[in-house]
Amino acid sequence: MTARRFPPMLFCLVWLVLLGACQPDPHTAQGTAELFLDAHYVRIDLPTAKAYCAGFARNRVEEEIRLTEGLSIDATTRQPRVYYELLEETPRGESSVSFLYKADFDVDGAGRFTKNIVLTLRNEAEGWRVVNYREYD
Repeated sequence: MTARRFPPMLFCLVWLVLLGACQPDPHTAQGTAELFLDAHYVRIDLPTAKAYCAGFARNRVEEEIRLTEGLSIDATTRQPRVYYELLEETPRGESSVSFLYKADFDVDGAGRFTKNIVLTLRNEAEGWRVVNYREYD
């Protein structure tokens, strides 16, 4: 009996589907929250984070962009490794929800610290958007 080989093209297709399933879904509140966390805290990409915001959160990110104008993050910048996990989801009516995340920041040479991050999202005309966020110890 000969063993059947898995066709390479089929393997690639299955791999791409599985890889795509690992990404947050921008059409859901939690997916949008995690895309915001990835952009704002993990990659420190404020313009991308701003795209997931509306209202007060958008104004706050715009202010952060203004305050960091002229500073660049490149390969020489000491960036933290950030790990986060969802602790709590609190629905606030049909079109609003809050998420509580625990985020661990590991900075080379500066140790590790933990912050709680609360994100409030609202379902707006363009989809789910972060409308407020705050951090606390």
